[in-house]
Amino acid sequence: MLVNCVAYKAGRKVADIPIGAIREYLTDPECFVWIALMDPDSTELTTLQTEFDWHELAVEDAHHGHQRPKIEEYDGSLFVVLHMIEAQDRELRVGEVALFVGPQYIVSVRRNAGRGFAEVRRRCEQEPDLLRHGPGYVMYELMDTVVDRYFPLIDELTREIEEIEERVFAGETTRAQIEALYTYKQRLMVLDHAIAPLLEVTARLHGGRVPPMCAGLQNYFRDVYDHLHRLRHATENLRDMVNTALSVTLSLITLQESQVTKRLAAYAAIVAVPTMIAGVYGMNFKHMPELDSVYGYPVALSVMAIIDAYLVYRLRKAKWL
Repeated sequence: MLVNCVAYKAGRKVADIPIGAIREYLTDPECFVWIALMDPDSTELTTLQTEFDWHELAVEDAHHGHQRPKIEEYDGSLFVVLHMIEAQDRELRVGEVALFVGPQYIVSVRRNAGRGFAEVRRRCEQEPDLLRHGPGYVMYELMDTVVDRYFPLIDELTREIEEIEERVFAGETTRAQIEALYTYKQRLMVLDHAIAPLLEVTARLHGGRVPPMCAGLQNYFRDVYDHLHRLRHATENLRDMVNTALSVTLSLITLQESQVTKRLAAYAAIVAVPTMIAGVYGMNFKHMPELDSVYGYPVALSVMAIIDAYLVYRLRKAKWL
């Protein structure tokens, strides 16, 4: 679906135009067009491929989606893939945006992403001096917006791991707690898979030989790189925190099992003493000490009680009970 198609000249909006009128505006070297598509079909992409002479591999990637974040250069044009991640009920929904960037055009293709870039377009149109840089500046704004949307996700994941840690140290080391930690780790990996590859390729846009569309914008792309570096550092810290939480949880479970084992051993020792004495007197031999004594029975019970009391005292002192 075509969201919008706008022509710009010297940093200012000229008009909303149909796809068929693109070529008229591209004859002016000071003009460029900014096209936004959402979940387009193959016909729409084929039409634009014919119009802008895109490489067939880039078109195929944009059509099928499920691509790793990347930046590829094809004969004077760029093809960029970014992951758009949205939180829904503590689940991360992964969408994509593919950018086709040329000297006089930029086309964004969104898939499985509910949030668009209307505010980016408004912001760019309010800065004609910057928009004068053309498609390269629009590419920067789109990349910066996608990257900035990762920060609230990091904040949410940070709050969640802190809540999990509080529950762990409160003694809630249940199976559900361990499952929550592993689910959290999976969501963190989803975010890391969007950040890490993009961090690698963004370095090409501000250092060394940069693509022609990005010339003069190195400082802007360096800012995107810095944001990605901060995000990557944050995900590494969160990964360390969740690994520590898992380790502590398993250690606490082992400690709880050890405490249970010690209690069972203590109770077994308390029961074993009277059982042993009663077992001896239960053998019914004729010549046994105190067997015919009037006080034999209470004496035997008293001995059992005294020994068990002593055992309870020592076991409590050892913190087994």
